[in-house]
Amino acid sequence: MGMATESQFHVLAVDDSLVDRKMIERLLQKSSCQVTTVDSGSKALEFLGLRESNESNDPNAPSSSPVTHQEIEINLIITDYCMPGMTGYDLLKRVKESAAFRSIPVVIMSSENVPARISRCLEEGAEEFFLKPVKLADLTKLKPHMMKTKLKKESENSAKEDNAVLKHEIRKEEEPSVIEVLPLHQEVEQEPMLSNNKRKAMEEVISTNRSRPKYNDITTLV
Repeated sequence: MGMATESQFHVLAVDDSLVDRKMIERLLQKSSCQVTTVDSGSKALEFLGLRESNESNDPNAPSSSPVTHQEIEINLIITDYCMPGMTGYDLLKRVKESAAFRSIPVVIMSSENVPARISRCLEEGAEEFFLKPVKLADLTKLKPHMMKTKLKKESENSAKEDNAVLKHEIRKEEEPSVIEVLPLHQEVEQEPMLSNNKRKAMEEVISTNRSRPKYNDITTLV
């Protein structure tokens, strides 16, 4: 299994021929794609997480548990039609039967130009059917298919983020408002204080009036 450095699109290439596998890998890398290559349909399913490792009868299959579909993102699958064990058509059917991967574009390659085979693959959901040897010009047709998948994935992620924000806002609105209520004894204490202040002010006025001298019966002579 070969894997290139991260780039814009991730393509899973499936072919039992090492020469054809290397050729398609180089062409895809020239198109600025990240490429993962496997040599059989069963290993492709295992990589996608659609096949448990204990189901494999291939002694060369990796013993580690398969990568689950939550951990990878594939934008396109390109597979040879004629392969031992599982054909490209069988792989196409398994992918299209999967709820997690049915939206991924699948392209079939074959060195044999058999119209009935081509029609069957296209009817099953294949986006393209290329005759070998695949050329760089053929791969330019793949970009629109990969872009559609990538945009759909980004749209789904954006929708999930929007839903998370909306749920958070709804939770905040449903939280009860906190109203500060003064204890009753504080209100009662404030009222006597006000009454005492008024009483003191009145007593000061009365006291002032009493202390003033009286000038009754005084006549001013001119």
